[in-house]
Amino acid sequence: MVDKQAFFWVQVEGEKKLATQNLVPGNQVYNEKLVQSKGVEYRVWNPFRSKLAAAVMNGLKDFPFNQKTDVLYLGVSTGTTISHISDIVGQSGTIFGIEHATRVARDFLDRVASHRKNIVPIIQDARRPEEFFSVYKKVDVVYVDIAQPDQTDIAIENCKLYLKSGGYLLLVIKTRSIDVTKDPKGVIKNEIKKLESFFEIKQTIDLHPYDKDHAMVIATLLG
Repeated sequence: MVDKQAFFWVQVEGEKKLATQNLVPGNQVYNEKLVQSKGVEYRVWNPFRSKLAAAVMNGLKDFPFNQKTDVLYLGVSTGTTISHISDIVGQSGTIFGIEHATRVARDFLDRVASHRKNIVPIIQDARRPEEFFSVYKKVDVVYVDIAQPDQTDIAIENCKLYLKSGGYLLLVIKTRSIDVTKDPKGVIKNEIKKLESFFEIKQTIDLHPYDKDHAMVIATLLG
């Protein structure tokens, strides 16, 4: 079977916009625009609402998601980004979506997980990966978007348990959640240092202008 393309560029009012092919035609998650082209429905992927889309717009080189990819996603929030990853990995991939905050988790369950069979919702604290009893296999990608001072340590612990050797970590570094008093560039450098014992760092992307004082680090787990 030929893998479908991961993401697309569609024309909206004369502008090229990033989009994914809608896994659930007719279904919107965050009021995004739906575009029909040659009998296929696409969902416009807004980089101001999704840090992964922002990373693509800012030159992400390694895009480790395709059909059949298994993903552990820490911090799904209301489900904007995970819904686009769900479009991409399709019915052959699985996304284990972790969210701790009950209110946003309810939103995520209602608007996203209940419509998409490739998402396994887990209402749990990302700090306790040993309690993710629904994660039944190792994954190809760990995607981390959590606002915690120890977000990098949490990412490392989850990768040790669930990421395949050579698998990808995509870590959103929220510098203001780590230390509001320090220069964001210094914070990013420090967090990358923590990763270097376990990972090969592939790329660091500043998410400006889509997100201020945020970066995404793309790394692969050393064998």
